[in-house]
Formats: sequence, C-alpha cells, structure tokens
Amino acid sequence: MPDTVKHKQNKRSSGILLPVSSLPSDYGIGAFGSEAFRFLDFLKSARQKYWQILPLGPTSIGDSPYQSFSAFAGNPYFIDLNILIEEGLITKEEAGAFNWGNRNEVDYSSLFASRYKLLRMAYNRSRHSATQEYEVFCGENAYWLNDYSLYMALKFHFDQQAWWLWPEDIRFYEVSAIRKYEKELKYETEFWKFLQFKFFEQWKKVKDYANHNDIKVIGDIPIYVAMDSADVWSHSELFQLDARRRPVKVSGVPPDAFSKKGQLWGNPLYDWEAMERQGFDWWKKRMEYSAKIYDKIRIDHFIGIVQYYAIPAGETTAVNGIWETGPGLKLTNAINSSVGKTRIIAEDLGVVAPEVKLLLKKTGYPGMRVLQFAFEGDPQNEHLPCHYTNNLVAYSGTHDNNTLVGFFDSLKRKHLKFAKEYLHVKKKKELPQAAICALYASVADTVILQAQDILMLPAGARMNFPSTIGNNWRWRLGKNELNRELAKKLERLTVVYDR
Repeated sequence: MPDTVKHKQNKRSSGILLPVSSLPSDYGIGAFGSEAFRFLDFLKSARQKYWQILPLGPTSIGDSPYQSFSAFAGNPYFIDLNILIEEGLITKEEAGAFNWGNRNEVDYSSLFASRYKLLRMAYNRSRHSATQEYEVFCGENAYWLNDYSLYMALKFHFDQQAWWLWPEDIRFYEVSAIRKYEKELKYETEFWKFLQFKFFEQWKKVKDYANHNDIKVIGDIPIYVAMDSADVWSHSELFQLDARRRPVKVSGVPPDAFSKKGQLWGNPLYDWEAMERQGFDWWKKRMEYSAKIYDKIRIDHFIGIVQYYAIPAGETTAVNGIWETGPGLKLTNAINSSVGKTRIIAEDLGVVAPEVKLLLKKTGYPGMRVLQFAFEGDPQNEHLPCHYTNNLVAYSGTHDNNTLVGFFDSLKRKHLKFAKEYLHVKKKKELPQAAICALYASVADTVILQAQDILMLPAGARMNFPSTIGNNWRWRLGKNELNRELAKKLERLTVVYDR
C-alpha cells in the first residue's frame, strides 16, 4: 500500500554556539576567512541548522562583546587578513611580522598593538572609495556610520579617552564642533568607514554561504549599550543622563544566591519615555539592521524590557538598586513592526516576573532554558528537560556558563547524585554525554550546544566568568578539533532525535 501519512514540517532543530573570535586563525583571533567556511561545512556535515554567535561589535577595555563602542558597527578584528593579502592590500610578510600571541587563546593587547597598523596599510593602498559598492554602503548606513566613524577618529585623536572627557563642544555633540572635526579628521574618519565596509563585505559572504547550505545564523544583541559608545555620545537624549552627560542610574541585577552583592554592569539606562516619544525609532533601526546581518536575533536580558534594575550612579555594588517598569509590549510591538515576531529569541534568564512570562505569551517569542541551571535537587526546576515546552531554545550552556565537563566536575555531592539519577548514569564521566542526549530528546524546538561541549572540554575552555574583569572572552578552537569523526557522531545524534 502507498504511504498516505502526511508528515508535518519538522520544527525540531539544533545548532552550535561558537563565537567568531574563537575560530582558528594564524593572526590572533577568529575572522571571516577560510576557517569560518570550514566551520559551516562541519555544521552541514553534522546536519546542524544553526550557528549561534556572540555580538559582533567592536570591543573596548575588558574585551567583552557586550560592551561595545557601537550597537551597529562590526569588530575590525574579524576582518580576515588572508583575504586582504589575496586582494593585494597587504603582504603575507607584513602580516607575519607581528606578534599575534598564543594560538590557544585571544591576546587582546597584542591585537590592539598590531592589527590597526596592518589595517591602515590596507586602507592606504585601497581604491575602495572609487567603487559604487562603497558609495552605496556609506549611503545605506549613514544613519549610524557617520557618527561611529567620527567617534572612533575622535577617540584615537584624544588618546583613547572616553567621550565625556573630550573638550566640551565636541563632548556635547555641538553642530559647529561636529563640522570642525569632520573636516580636520576626514582621512581618519574615512579609515573607520573603510573598516566597516570590509567587515560587512566579508561577513555577507560568510552568511550567504551559511544560508546557501541551509544554515541560519543566530545573532546576539545586548539590551544595553556601553556608556563609552557612539550611540550614547550622539543620542544622549535617549539615555538617563544628567546635564553633564553623566549617568543618573546604571544597569545591573540584584543580589541572589550566586552573588551576594549582585552584578553591577554599569551601562547607562534608556530614557524609555524619550524613546517612546520618538516612536522607538532607534530600536527599530537597530532591529532592522540586525535582521539584515542575522537570520534570528537573540535579545540579551529580555526581562529588562518588562522591568529593569536601576542602580544609582556611583554605587560600587548592585545592592542599592530598585526595580523600574520598562516599555514592555510597546517596544515589542515596535520591534515586530520592523522585523516580525518569528526572528526573535528572548533571553529570559534570571529573576523572571509573571509580567515577563505574560509578555512572552503575547509576543510568541521563544524563551530559553539552560541545562546547567537544572541540577539543584528540585524536581520541578523548569530547566530540567522533562519540563520543556516546544517554543523554547534549550542550551547546554551559554557564554556565561562553565563547560558541561567543568560543570559536572564542580557539582556538590548531593546535586551530583540528583544529576546521575535524572540522567540514568552511574559514573560522573558519563554525565556530559547523557546531558546532551537529554537535551536532544526534549520537546524543545531548538537545542544549541556550546562548541566546547561537543568537544567535551574541561573548565579551562570556559568563555566568561560574569562580574569578573580579565582573562575572559579568550578561548579558541584548535585548527582540526572539529573533525570528520565528531561530525558523524553529531549527525547520528541529530538523526536519532529527529532534529
């Protein structure tokens, strides 16, 4: 008899979280070159549907991609030097003459000392400004590119000082000062535009290759922007700043079981009333722009849209903050009008008030679950796979978590016992693989594994320790670690669990 069963389109999927910075490279940090394409080939051979990355913005002091100089610009470090060599803009000898640090981790100080020297060589030799592609790029992105490029030119002009330490006229973004410095720093400003042009030229080819192979890119946007950023400098009216352009209140999260003093992030808070008066135009542009460079967009700290923790500026901990009401549905409606609701992933981790769950229900955005939050001995813990629902993205861990191996190594005895019971294993070394299988077997529509977890790497491969400065964001993938054997293993898992 013919098969008359009609199969529904399978929504079940899986992918890997791997920051661009962690890709292998001969030049100190991952980039948009051959290793990015090799990684996409690995994903395809393993039947994965998603590549999740961290924010692509230019990093500042502390190296965090969540504290960027711009909510729109790309990190010039990700411009692949081998492509510039192929284009004749630099030579292999010039690129090899610099110290790029240890191949096993990103050395940001070496990058800062060397990368811009090479990129300036490329800029000086390039004839990009005569091309129609460059003209179109600058025109389409003028609403953020002009301010960002001038901001970076000024930052280097004033010896890397934060913008609130600049001379008063330019600090306050006065029109006469803008015109003056645009004229004085024209060549330097054009350099920063050139870098953005090359960044997005290369990234587009990577993303197009991913999409051609039925792989979607999940981008990540921080809810807040850094105080020292082109956005706050040029749009100060949209933030809670005083007459001196200093923050009145800053971002963070309150004390909890993991942090007695809470987390003091220090970002300036939005003036949501001012945002609303402008029809949330800045947010609309940000989301429209993100939708061009990503297929799906994870909004970090989504709960801050409903309610946000406001800490008086000048506090050294997050203890004395208070909860304030965010724009909620007004903002999500504006976002949906720009990019639709099917492209958003809501990072709803932390103190989740009923209002947050209600907003998720109204928007239809998928929330998140993280397996490493599950094994605290409570059988009703929502992060246990048995409690997942379809409309979720489930993670082995995020950039803020340990590796699975490191996590189970660090568990207290009673929690370890519970994990073994739940995952039906007898030995601790069996837990990471059993945890991955439990994620894949769950009803969650999407499962994302850290690259470190498919490699079964220990705690030393962890990406970030929240609320700490230094030695974060450094982990890098070895050149041939994601091999054929691993792809076959992951492919089998994907087939068995119908992802």
